[in-house]
Amino acid sequence: MARTATNKKVTKLPDGYKPSAKEEYMCDEQQLYFKEKLLKWRQELLDESRETLEHLKEENWHEADIADRASIETEAGIELRTRNRYLKLIAKIDAALRRIEIGEYGYCEETGEPIGLKRLEARPIATLSIEAQERHERMEKQYSDDE
Repeated sequence: MARTATNKKVTKLPDGYKPSAKEEYMCDEQQLYFKEKLLKWRQELLDESRETLEHLKEENWHEADIADRASIETEAGIELRTRNRYLKLIAKIDAALRRIEIGEYGYCEETGEPIGLKRLEARPIATLSIEAQERHERMEKQYSDDE
């Protein structure tokens, strides 16, 4: 499951680097690429959450018109639910970063097989291969249909 570490340690990627199937799967460059991608995504989510908090602090919560106040509260509720989803996503990003550190990133939790570069590019927090994910979804559908 976990790859063996090589002696060289990549600290900077070449400009415009993209993982390639021609490279060894989850080589140092690929790991650094995904680590940087995850860290950037995490920072964007944190920045947006901070902006939301600032916006909510500045909001006029004592709006005289009841319809306006209801609208403000509804918008705030939507923003807070979105930020709550961001917190869950940040936890998944942190878990992916831990998997990179221990050499398990990019490998299916169930089978130990490579998840694949295209899937990780699209969903860098993926923990299952496409096949394992499809099995999970079929099982969920089967159990939800039984209820």
